[in-house]
Amino acid sequence: MPRARTTGVASAARLARSILIGPGAGAGTSFRRGRATIHHAPAERLYDQWPEPVCIIADGPYGIGGFSGDPPTADRLAEWYRPHIEAWTRRATPQTTLWFWGTELGWATVHGEIVGQGWDYRNCHVWNKGLGHIAGNANSQTLRKFPVVTEICVQYVKAARFSVDGRQVSMQDWLRREWSRAGLPLCRANAACGVKNAATRKYLTACHLWYFPPVEAFERLAAYANRHGDRAGRPYFSLDGRTALAGTAWEKMRAKFHCEVGVTNIWSTPALRGPERLKRGAAALHTNQKPQDLYERIIRACTDAGDVVWEPFGGLCPGAVAAARLGRRYVGAEIQPDFYRAATERLAGATRYG
Repeated sequence: MPRARTTGVASAARLARSILIGPGAGAGTSFRRGRATIHHAPAERLYDQWPEPVCIIADGPYGIGGFSGDPPTADRLAEWYRPHIEAWTRRATPQTTLWFWGTELGWATVHGEIVGQGWDYRNCHVWNKGLGHIAGNANSQTLRKFPVVTEICVQYVKAARFSVDGRQVSMQDWLRREWSRAGLPLCRANAACGVKNAATRKYLTACHLWYFPPVEAFERLAAYANRHGDRAGRPYFSLDGRTALAGTAWEKMRAKFHCEVGVTNIWSTPALRGPERLKRGAAALHTNQKPQDLYERIIRACTDAGDVVWEPFGGLCPGAVAAARLGRRYVGAEIQPDFYRAATERLAGATRYG
């Protein structure tokens, strides 16, 4: 894939300043370029104004005291994140994927809160920065542990829930209930789908081997149940009680995922040290700036062109640059003035691939 072209730093800075929208250059200011907007404001004030997300990238506090506002330990991270997770859950759809960055301990502390608010764990990805990240800064004899060269990025999806008799049930339970409600034996599901045993073994099973029925299989199940099932209970596989769920709507009941060949859950990429690393004088502007390629990878994995990406804890807003390059819509927030200013300049200089 060709690299994106960028304008010069000075011209990008001028463009960033010229497109600021909002009351001046203080908190509450926004910068918009194309379909990407970065807000200089706390994300919790903005969630209900943002369009529904297909992708949420959460790279907030780690519980290591790494910046102003980052708790010194992970003990209270779940409490810190709770209102944010509540907002993500409220605004997300079954097509939404959440990527949660953190340390191993930080993520483990918050995991229960995320799952408890209706998200399904999908995978844990390890960013391996390599031995070069140690750089003589780890005194293993004092710390009494091996040097740490990793961070993790954990993938969750918003679980679809279905209302049945005043309670919420999983997709797996709803599918079995609708087929049972039609009064049809399970074996007839195989005939409905035109398969030997895949429908009963995968789509309508009650065990952990359950699979999401592809659109064609779901349409066949729904059509068969509504044609041969008990007339008194029709329609079956319906959300509104009037018509069966269409295949196009069924496809939106799960998160998107595009698996690139050769990509695994181990991301071996060195920490930034080249021209991509933003600096203020001799020092790094942001202590934990991540490689742009990693952000582009996760956005490509769970979105299509035109989909909405959220980045509530923007920092230098790598998600904004990645979304602009990939043709996605983007909204993000950053409260630190220096980071916000640098993020707008980065976005101003980003050019779409192709």
